[in-house]
Formats: sequence, structure tokens, C-alpha cells
Amino acid sequence: MTASKVLIVRPDGPAAFGMTPAERLERLAAREGMKITDRIGEAEVVIRGDHVYGAGLFNALTQSAPGTVLVDGEGRALAARIDSTSRDWPIRLLDTGTPGTGLPEGAVAVDAATLAGPHNIALRKKHAPLLIPATERRTIEKALFDDSYKGVTDLVTKHVWPRLALPATRWCARRGLTPNQVTLASAVLVGVAFWLFWNGQFGLGIAAAWAMTFLDTVDGKLARVTLKSSPFGNIFDHGIDLIHPPFWYWAWAVGLAASGVALDDGGWTLGIIVAGYILQRGEEALFLQLFGMHIHIWRRFDSLFRQITARRNPNMLILMVATAVGAPREGLIAVAVWTVLCFLIHLVRIGQALAARRTGPLSSWLAEA
Repeated sequence: MTASKVLIVRPDGPAAFGMTPAERLERLAAREGMKITDRIGEAEVVIRGDHVYGAGLFNALTQSAPGTVLVDGEGRALAARIDSTSRDWPIRLLDTGTPGTGLPEGAVAVDAATLAGPHNIALRKKHAPLLIPATERRTIEKALFDDSYKGVTDLVTKHVWPRLALPATRWCARRGLTPNQVTLASAVLVGVAFWLFWNGQFGLGIAAAWAMTFLDTVDGKLARVTLKSSPFGNIFDHGIDLIHPPFWYWAWAVGLAASGVALDDGGWTLGIIVAGYILQRGEEALFLQLFGMHIHIWRRFDSLFRQITARRNPNMLILMVATAVGAPREGLIAVAVWTVLCFLIHLVRIGQALAARRTGPLSSWLAEA
């Protein structure tokens, strides 16, 4: 049974992304419908507020069996899941920080990886659960940011944006900007890029498009590090992500005609791209329905292929390079060809997964030791 009340002891540490470690724990508890108490007689979780805990680790602790004691790498006790029969020892244990001699009978000391697991399926990555002392603000912010980042994504989001997104996320958090405000700004840039593409101003349009994709990275990270995600924000962000790419390709095709280099193929190139985009999304949904996981996290190949598959950012790279060499029409044709190839590769992977399932349930390589 999930704990309902949390007692925070020894609160200490600097504010990171606008919250002290204790305030972060309060917000984590509130997100899970738990209350903060100052009475040991009511508490079901006792936790030190001078450390920073990842959301997954905190949730795993609240759902663990009474008697579970979370320890750090040096064996110091940092938190305990308790019940009415074990409320006489947690304060003493967490004050001393030494579980070796202080654990009562029936209590079990576990480290973060054992408690929460060494991978994060939600963020699609192998990653040790976040658990660090609350010492220096920038160190905490870097750890929280890294903990919030998806492991399986496109190559621009994975390799280019992180260095820029961390200072941008810090800037937004310090000024009290909300994730939805950042998402709104990215939505405006969707329209700006569309208008520029439509009018054949491909260079400026690409600049606006990259700015939009950057903000699309920042809003999600801001939501996770400030614990301000919401159902509306999730729909708002993912809805924009899902809908806008075909409109950009349409605008690009119109812009080619406006700039005197029309496709002259009866709309086949645009039709292939849009149909391929929809069908690939359908493949992803089908894989999830059939096998209970995203297609991009089945095998390591799938995660690597996700970096370059025909989604918005890789396609924008193709269009950017084509525009740079003065071939925007050929760039759109290249996107169409790449879209077909990616659709076929994903179709093969679905067939291979169906064959593999004959010998047992599929599992993600991220969940493997």
C-alpha cells in the first residue's frame, strides 16, 4: 500500500530551480496525493531533507514495504518506510545515519538502484536513480536536469540541445516562467516557421523551426525539474508536436512553387511524406498495443535508429543541408525517400517482433542488466 503521510527531517540545502530540497519533497508528495506531517506518530515515510531524490526513487520508497530503509552508497540511512509497529526507531536511525547497527529486526537496508531499478522506462534510458547530497545549487540543477532528460530521442535533442537547454531551463525557472508559457512560445514559432516556409524563405524558416524545437525541449525539462507538469500541459505540448510537422512540409511545398522551383509531380512528394508520417505513427501505436512497449526501446538498434528516423528533427536536418547547398526541392524529395525507407524498416521490425514473441514475451534492452 502506498504511504499517505511523509515526515521530512533535517531539512537543509540550497534552492535549485527555485525549490529547496525539502520543498521539492513536499511537491513530490503532493503530486502523489500524500500529505506532509510533523508528527512521527502519523508518518509512513520518514526522509532526510538534506538530499535530493529523483521522482522515481521517491515513489518507489512510498510504495515499498514497511521496514524498508533507503541508504546511500556509503551505507548511511536517508529514508525509511514505516508503519504503526516501527515508529520508535526512524528518527534515531536517520540522525545517526548508520544503518549497520541501528536497524531493528525485520528492517531491510536497500540502495537506490535496488529500490527503484537501474533504468527509467518512462524516460527511455538506463540511468541510476537520482540521489545526491544537497550541497551546491548548480550541481543539484545539473543532476536534476540530467535525470529529466530522455535517453532515446533524435540526435539533435540528444546531442545538441542539452548544453543549451540547461542554462535556458535555469533562466526560465529563476524568472518564474511556467512550462505552458514556454510551450505557448514554441506554438507561436510553429506559425512563424509555417509562414516563412509558405513564402519560400527557407533559411529564416529553418531558423524559426530550430528555435521551436529547442523550446520544445526546454518546456518538458522545465516541467520535470520544477515538478509543474499537468495533464493540460502534457496534451498541449504533445498535441503541438503531433500535429504541426505535416503542415510544415505542406508549407515547404507551397514555398517551392512561390520561389520558382515547384515539385511538378502532382503532389506525390508531399503526399508520400504526410502519409508516411501518419503511417509511422500508426506503426508506433501498433507496436505499443501488441508488445506493451515503444518500438524505439525494444532492441539497442531501435534506440539508435530513433536518432535518425524520419521524424521532425532529422527531417529538418535534411532540409537544412539541402537549403544550404541551394537545393530545397531536392531536400523535400530526400525527406520523402527517407520517410519511405524508415516506414519499411519499422514494418520489418514489427514482423521480427511478432516472430520473437513466439518464444516468450518481449522485453526492452533498457531493462536488461
